[in-house]
Amino acid sequence: MRKILVVGAGQSGLQLALGLQSHGYEVTLMSNRTADEIRSGRVMSTQCMFHTALQHERDLQLNFWEQQAPKIGGLGVSVAAPGSHDPGPTQRAIDWLGRLDGYAQSVDQRVKMAGWMETFAQRGGQLVIHGAAVSDLDYFSRAYDLVLVSAGKGELVQMFGRDAERSPYTQPQRALAVAYVHGLGPRPEHPDLEAVRCNLVPGVGELFVMPTLTTSGRADILFWEGIPGGPLDVFNGVKDPAEHLSLTLELMEKFTPWEYARATKAELTDAGGTLSGRYAPTVRNPVGRLPGGGLVLGVADVVVANDPVTGQGSNSASKCAAAYLASILEQGEKEFDEEWMQATFDRYWETAQHVTKWTNAMLAPPPEHIVNLLGAAGQLPPVADRFANAFNDPADFENFFYEPDKTAAYLTSVAGA
Repeated sequence: MRKILVVGAGQSGLQLALGLQSHGYEVTLMSNRTADEIRSGRVMSTQCMFHTALQHERDLQLNFWEQQAPKIGGLGVSVAAPGSHDPGPTQRAIDWLGRLDGYAQSVDQRVKMAGWMETFAQRGGQLVIHGAAVSDLDYFSRAYDLVLVSAGKGELVQMFGRDAERSPYTQPQRALAVAYVHGLGPRPEHPDLEAVRCNLVPGVGELFVMPTLTTSGRADILFWEGIPGGPLDVFNGVKDPAEHLSLTLELMEKFTPWEYARATKAELTDAGGTLSGRYAPTVRNPVGRLPGGGLVLGVADVVVANDPVTGQGSNSASKCAAAYLASILEQGEKEFDEEWMQATFDRYWETAQHVTKWTNAMLAPPPEHIVNLLGAAGQLPPVADRFANAFNDPADFENFFYEPDKTAAYLTSVAGA
C-alpha cells in the first residue's frame, strides 16, 4: 500500500486524494481548515466548470450536486460600444450567445470542498487539519512515497521557482472583485436559458455573470475584472460586504447597463459572499526541493496560475488532478523520482499550455482580427458556438484565434458554408 500526502484541499487536491483513495492508496490530506470552517467561510472562487472537467468528477462519482446545480447551456459575449455608457439599444457593439455541446455547471467551492472533505474522511482517509509549513513537509516527506502540494497560496508556493519563459507578466493584470447574489433576473432575450455572460468593456475590464449553486441554493456570481489603476480598481480595502455589492452594482449601472437592468433586486447570498484581490499569472517549475533534500510535486494553481479572465481555474485543476492520477497509477511500485515528477507535469502542461496562451492573450487589448472574429460571431451562429465550446477545449483556439490568416480563412469557410 503506497502512502501519499496531499497538502491543500481545493478542487485539485481533493479530487486527487479521493481518486487515489478509490484505487486503494493510503492517502493523508492536509487542510488548513475544517469542512465546517470552509462551508461557513468566505467564497473562494468563481468556478464554472465545462464538460471535460465535469466528466472527470463523474468518472470518480464525485458529481454529488449535478442534479441541483443550474445546467448552463450557453456562453454569451457582449462588448460595450466605445464611449457609450448611456442606456438604450446602442450600448452594445457586439452581443451574441453561443450554445455549449455539453452543459457547464458551477458549484460554490464552499459547498463542494466541504462535502468532498467529509466524504474523504468517511471513506477512511486520514484528514489532518493543519496549515503546513515547509518545515512540516520536510519532516513528513520521509514517511510518504509521494508528497503533492496543491495549496496555491502562501509559503509553500515559494518552493517552486518561477518559469520566466512561460510567465510573460510580472505584475497582476486585473483587479478581481466577486459577489454572490440572489434575486438576479434573467436576460430578457433568452429568459429560459442558463448562460455565462462575458461582458467586455474595452480599456476598462470585464464583467462575468454566471449561475451557480451556493450554500443557500441557486444564485448568480457577479465578477468584475478591472484593469489595474482604472475605474474598476476600487475594491482595495473594502471590507464591508454591503459596500462591496453596492460598488459592484454602481459599476454595472455605468459600464454594463444591460446587465444592471436585471440586477436591481440583487442581494448578497450571505455575509461571506464577496471576495477581492489580485495576483500575477505565473507558471512555476513543478518540482520543489525541501531543505532536507526531499522532493515534492506541485499541483494545479501551484504550478500554473492563470488569471481568471477565461474562467479556467477549476477546469485546469480538475484536468491536472486527472492527469496526475493517471501518472501515479501507471507508475505502479516504481519510485516517484524527479524525472517522473517532471514527466507528470509535462503531461498536464500538454493541456495547460493552451489555457495559459489563451488567457494571456485575453489580458491584452484585442488585435483587429479578434475584434472581427467576435463581431462575426454575432452574424454567424457556428462561430459563436465554436468560441463558446473552446472554453471547454482551449486547444481549439490554435485553429482559428491567434493568427489573422487562420481567423480570416475560418470566417470565410463558415460564411461560404
